[in-house]
Amino acid sequence: MAFHRLSSGILDDVVRQIEEKVLDGSWAVAGRLPAERALAEHFGVSRPTVREAIRHLVSKGMLETKRGSGVYVVQKQAPALSSPWLQLVAEHPPLREETLEFRMVFECAAARFAAQRSTPEEIYKLETLLARMREAIAEHDVDAEARMDGEFHTALTAAAHNRMLGQFYASVINMLREHIAANTFDATANNVNAAVQSAMRMRQHESIFLAVRERNPEAAQQAMFAHIDFVGRQFITGAGV
Repeated sequence: MAFHRLSSGILDDVVRQIEEKVLDGSWAVAGRLPAERALAEHFGVSRPTVREAIRHLVSKGMLETKRGSGVYVVQKQAPALSSPWLQLVAEHPPLREETLEFRMVFECAAARFAAQRSTPEEIYKLETLLARMREAIAEHDVDAEARMDGEFHTALTAAAHNRMLGQFYASVINMLREHIAANTFDATANNVNAAVQSAMRMRQHESIFLAVRERNPEAAQQAMFAHIDFVGRQFITGAGV
């Protein structure tokens, strides 16, 4: 029984690491993953463990296998349907509001602490992510915009340097990343004001970053509140925002 728990933990860890590489752009969309042997060596696990992790992510729609070719990152993912929770959000809109309320509490606190505790290296990382988000918006690359949006929020939480927040975020990171991506996709689809809203979200992220860089906890918290409130209003008022 102990061996089973250990094996399950190792598998979960490999699944998480592969997910993170896909989400942070380490492996390009539609790109081929390294060979199974290389992945096993990289993660320090057996090839069967890598094989099972890949099978798990194929079932989630994040990866796909091509016979005789290899494993690839899925070209177009459907964030709103990629997890049971987001399936419920799609079917029951009030749950989106509850998730936004949770993010309001959690991420406003993270922004406040990041303004107090972030290191120069973390400030640089946030700035780099913003630059990549800006490029994605300019190129109308919704996939990349959503990915950089999620990475920005992840990096901000890490910069808060609160182990309880970090541990808790790690337990819900995939759901929150998918929630952020789903919001970006949903706000963009069939929306004549999509470009304007993307620019507004970009400015909101810049405001959060500037407050963190300037070591202004109150401003960082307020900027995050304004951002998440705006995200919520996109789905209340529709495309007229």
